[in-house]
Amino acid sequence: MHIDTATKADYFALIEIWESSVRATHDFLSDENIASLKPLLLERYFDAVDLRVAKNENSEIVGFIGVAECNVEMLFISPDYRHKGIGSLLLRHAIKNQAAHKVDVNEQNPDAIGFYKRLGFNVIGRSPLDGQGNPFPLLHLELAGT
Repeated sequence: MHIDTATKADYFALIEIWESSVRATHDFLSDENIASLKPLLLERYFDAVDLRVAKNENSEIVGFIGVAECNVEMLFISPDYRHKGIGSLLLRHAIKNQAAHKVDVNEQNPDAIGFYKRLGFNVIGRSPLDGQGNPFPLLHLELAGT
């Protein structure tokens, strides 16, 4: 497994990973929520972050992480590669190389909350709405000691 900087040519692979990952982990989102987010990712969000990809031995993208202003804005792993250390690899890389030390996590995603806590993040706050103003509460986490 290795990590590279993403390019615009990777965006369609990333959106496929994003959607399959969201469908596997974000059961609180409707099809309409997912459909409304896809163009935002492709047209705005991917370009707004320092985007890195994890590639397998065949140079296929299996996960990605995006960081902006020390905040992990996105971390998604292909469902076929979940629980194989890819998320931890990407997050550790982001902490070391992208100065990441904060993240917002959907409160309805306990697996993600547990993941970040296992890697040293603590809950420091909560917002009742997500970044699009939807009623999906966010927990604000920060890496211990930062």
